[in-house]
Amino acid sequence: MKIRNRWLTAPLAAGLAAGLLSGCGSEDGSSSGNGQSVVMGMSDDILATDPASGYDPGSWLLFNNVFQSLLSFPKGSATPQPEAADRCSFDKGGSQVFRCTLRDGLKFTNGHALTSEDVKFSFERVLRINDANGPAPLLSTLGKIDTPDPQTVVFHLKVPDANFPSKIASGAGSIVDHAVYPTDKLRTDGKAIGSGVYKLDAFGDNQASFSVNSGYKGTAKVKNSGMTLKLYHGKQKELAAALKKGDIDLAYRGLTAKDIADLQASSVSDKKGIKVVEGTSAEVQHLVFNMNDPVASKPAVRKAMAYLVDREALVRDIYKETATPLYSIIPSGITAHSTSLFDMYGGSPQPAKAKQVLHKAGITSKVKLTLWSTPIRYGPGTDDEMKAIAKQLNDSGLFEADVKSVEFKQYEKDVEAGKYGVYVKGWIPDYPDPDNFTSPFFGKDNVLSNHYTNKTITEEIIPSTAATTDRSATEADFNRLQDMVANDLPILPLWQGKQYAVAHEGVVGLEWTLDPSTVFRFWEISKA
Repeated sequence: MKIRNRWLTAPLAAGLAAGLLSGCGSEDGSSSGNGQSVVMGMSDDILATDPASGYDPGSWLLFNNVFQSLLSFPKGSATPQPEAADRCSFDKGGSQVFRCTLRDGLKFTNGHALTSEDVKFSFERVLRINDANGPAPLLSTLGKIDTPDPQTVVFHLKVPDANFPSKIASGAGSIVDHAVYPTDKLRTDGKAIGSGVYKLDAFGDNQASFSVNSGYKGTAKVKNSGMTLKLYHGKQKELAAALKKGDIDLAYRGLTAKDIADLQASSVSDKKGIKVVEGTSAEVQHLVFNMNDPVASKPAVRKAMAYLVDREALVRDIYKETATPLYSIIPSGITAHSTSLFDMYGGSPQPAKAKQVLHKAGITSKVKLTLWSTPIRYGPGTDDEMKAIAKQLNDSGLFEADVKSVEFKQYEKDVEAGKYGVYVKGWIPDYPDPDNFTSPFFGKDNVLSNHYTNKTITEEIIPSTAATTDRSATEADFNRLQDMVANDLPILPLWQGKQYAVAHEGVVGLEWTLDPSTVFRFWEISKA
């Protein structure tokens, strides 16, 4: 089954111990919101309101606020904790049988009780529908689900999977009402019935409105009386203008790097009382090399590029410091992050070493290649970034590189068909663990479509690390994997993004919505 993950861009993981999941240790969330309602804008679309389909940042933003999962990521934490569950743990210290007990009194917003039957139905429904744009691949290790009583759910996994708790704490774990969701097809009416912090009151082409779910039982403490989400469909200038005019209280996902930099430095933002809130992110971008391409398949060509790409210049000139240089496949803030590429190829351009590696391979004429891009999907700066990289390569005198940009639908088809030698990809993780930056790239049927294989990674490191519940104990293996990738260079990491929200001064709590978990928590936001 092909892994379909969240290849999208706008521009400390703790180990999971069974004991951390045994008992919630927190009170139920507030049953009703207080404070004013908040109006938010973003340029991303919400592609689905049914959790069996949506696998994009906009849809998961809706899922994380409207639906409950058994577990969730608390603010500032990468360790999942009980949410709809009262407690969860692996049986007998292993990582193949995962057992959860539900909280008492859970109900959907339609008044129906939420029981283990709904949990079982929700997971089996995702796998049964297996929508091309859905999260079914995240649940690929799931085998059988038992429900011995209305409060207990037992997951039997096909193989050991220590990251299963993190996977079901994501949007893929959203629990739906078995009485109102079709068993084998998607719900297409734009409605959503969940048990989460908010109710979806209305969903249209340009706006979604949410009210606080008075029957919610969970860990969240609600700090507003509702949210209105205005959708700008990729129109960054309109989003920025709406913020400046006061049509929205805050903007998230979609402002360009230049907009953010201007707002941070501009006296206009000071006069209008606008602030930029920066958070951590595990969002990354890579150049991908097609190992079947006659040019990109040559190790010397890839290594010469690694010696020449100036990440510092890209971050400074194209992304206006809204990203940081990335020198490995596992980003900073995630367990086992290293700097393998910095150690092997340095942090600044080294044209002499690039020339040496090419000449040693018998390549003495300029290397001709095309960098393939797509203009919007991985951020509005992507085309300019690829042009800057092409110039860096050409300025060395060793390359004759150009850039071609293709609309995303065609781009994805061509990547899958192997038509491109070097192309760009952006990645937003599903859960903050090194596994989510390695298995999807280098595991079986991976998302790269670049024909790279390494049996040590696929058959040894990935299965071994997946079975290890103490995530800190996987560091040595993941470090070895990163060194292998840096040596083989099937991909060239470029940068790690930062998260931003831009808001009027009276809006507070945004710092608790911007962390590597990628969960945007409506309930943390309030307005004076």
